[in-house]
Amino acid sequence: MKPQAALPQRKPARRMLRRLRRDRSGVSVIEFALVLPLFVTLGMYGAEIAWMNVAAMQASQVAVALADNASRIAQTDNTSVTPTISAADVNSVLTGALLEGSDIGIDQQGRVILSSVEVHPVTGKQYIHWQQCKGPVKKNSLLGNPDPTGLLNTAVSSGVKIGKATVKAPKDTAMIVAEVWFNYKGLFGDLFVQPFMMHEQAAVIVRDNRNTTVGLVGSPTSNSCS
Repeated sequence: MKPQAALPQRKPARRMLRRLRRDRSGVSVIEFALVLPLFVTLGMYGAEIAWMNVAAMQASQVAVALADNASRIAQTDNTSVTPTISAADVNSVLTGALLEGSDIGIDQQGRVILSSVEVHPVTGKQYIHWQQCKGPVKKNSLLGNPDPTGLLNTAVSSGVKIGKATVKAPKDTAMIVAEVWFNYKGLFGDLFVQPFMMHEQAAVIVRDNRNTTVGLVGSPTSNSCS
């Protein structure tokens, strides 16, 4: 009987490839590694959008609180003389607004503005009697510049637009309009959002009797918007 010929040996590389093809132990790890960058990117983007909404809400709340606080200046004055407000009073509420917004950086990257919109006693038109600003960012009020005479600036002669509504100051009193400017910078730099300027407004009628004929007493130039 002839001896049986020996079977040819399989190449080691081919055997290894076949074993790897049948091996499923690392599939989950590989799949996780492939999708991890996508989930991280989506998570960062969601955090960016959430932080931007928080910043916008905080800036809006600062504007509302600023207008409300300014409308209450001298509310507790019990003298028989109708109170006026001073530049020092306005400086206090402006400073408080910057401190309130310090959580998101308004004190470092923003500006708060107060404008007193009143009815001119002669023309009957709305005008900005006085305006005060505070904060490192150089931004002007969207209402325009103040005009103590009420004869030159007609930017608010038909009222002030807050959102979609147009509001006006009642006769013989004032409407305090607060504006907040905030230079928003992304949580992750400019990866998802380019820096942009947020702007929020609020308007509140003066809460009590106030002598508005003299405007601000004291030194209003300390927080001049120019």
